[in-house]
Amino acid sequence: MKAPWTVALSMLVGIALGAAAMQTLHAQAKPAVYMIAINEVSNQEGYTKEYVPPAQKSVKDHGGVYVAAGPGTQVTGNLPNGPVVILRWESMEALQSWRNSPEFQAALKIGEKYAKYNIIAVAAVK
Repeated sequence: MKAPWTVALSMLVGIALGAAAMQTLHAQAKPAVYMIAINEVSNQEGYTKEYVPPAQKSVKDHGGVYVAAGPGTQVTGNLPNGPVVILRWESMEALQSWRNSPEFQAALKIGEKYAKYNIIAVAAVK
């Protein structure tokens, strides 16, 4: 009779330890970071043809995810007029790594000829 009780108790202890470990891992996970850009475009053709393709490639190559992009609708306040881009990143470190990458810096150098960038980042709510 002792063997079945030992097995059952071992299983219960294993389940409890596994659940506690999962809870700890979830608690340590950092929330995603959202980057919002409102780009004031002065030359739409140059922006679209020369800047957008390498910028989009750099985002995807560095793990960024496009959440929304296109013309925004101003609801209130005084915001710049231009296309809005919302990107999701795994962390602020991932966003900064992309932002400082040679690929994005090269794209940005091109883009600065055609647009002014207004960018903020915010952590997601857990």
